[in-house]
Amino acid sequence: MNTQLKCWIEAMRLRTLPVSVAGVLTGVALALADGYFAPVPALLCLIFAILAQIASNFANEYYDFKGGLDKPGREGPRRGVTEGDISPKAMALATYGTLGAACVVGLCLVAYGGWWLIIAGIIIAIGAICYSTGPYPLSHHALGEATVVVFFGLVPVCLTYWLQTYTLDSHVALAAASMGLLGANVLIVNNVRDRNADKAVGKITLAVKLGRNFSLLLYLVNGWVAMALMLPAWLDLGGVWWIVPVACCIDIFLLWCRIARKHGREMNPMLGRTSMVMFIVSLCLLLGALVNLIGA
Repeated sequence: MNTQLKCWIEAMRLRTLPVSVAGVLTGVALALADGYFAPVPALLCLIFAILAQIASNFANEYYDFKGGLDKPGREGPRRGVTEGDISPKAMALATYGTLGAACVVGLCLVAYGGWWLIIAGIIIAIGAICYSTGPYPLSHHALGEATVVVFFGLVPVCLTYWLQTYTLDSHVALAAASMGLLGANVLIVNNVRDRNADKAVGKITLAVKLGRNFSLLLYLVNGWVAMALMLPAWLDLGGVWWIVPVACCIDIFLLWCRIARKHGREMNPMLGRTSMVMFIVSLCLLLGALVNLIGA
């Protein structure tokens, strides 16, 4: 593979992209379970979510470099701008180009959901950038996990579901919060890994503020609370689908045990593994809804 292309793929952080996919799949699954499905808005939501996450990843790399928060040879995945593989100008163009593409896709959703979606899109776009920069960068003030809960849980699940059904209810909100907590766990792994480096440059993440041990405990609590919040959705499916959250609780515990023993670069594979928990939950929920629909 071309070295330059490989650097850009690395910058996209493909191993964490299941986080953005999972929220949309969950919204679609919940809508299907309620007897609704609108394929075009669902596909547009999926494309928008992926582009928005890639833009946020690019912005994080660019603005952390500009702010002097990244050093060559960091513990996390290689950062092309910091290592000199990608020019800062190219990364800035890629950031706003990808965000612009996401906005174009978002505008297509206006035909299905109304003009208020433009406001929602603007808020999401601002959030993608303000996570890493601005007068109060959210990721630098221990608000990264909370941001993930909102923009990778509440927003994609509720918005996708609403565009299928034009309604919202409590079981959708609970499932959205569940997805958000599982997404926050990906960031917890990232921030625990980078805790010492972040502390050295004055970047205040939740792991820096509360410490490694508390952050790891939060990982476990987040996972189990997420499964509890999602339980009504599984029970609505009937049958033996309740086994999925039980199995996930066990998996989260085993994964937590592994993460607690790892440090530095050893934690990098745990990012993808944690994001896959979120993806598998959403995929199983979708599968359950489809099975019930076919069997009806």
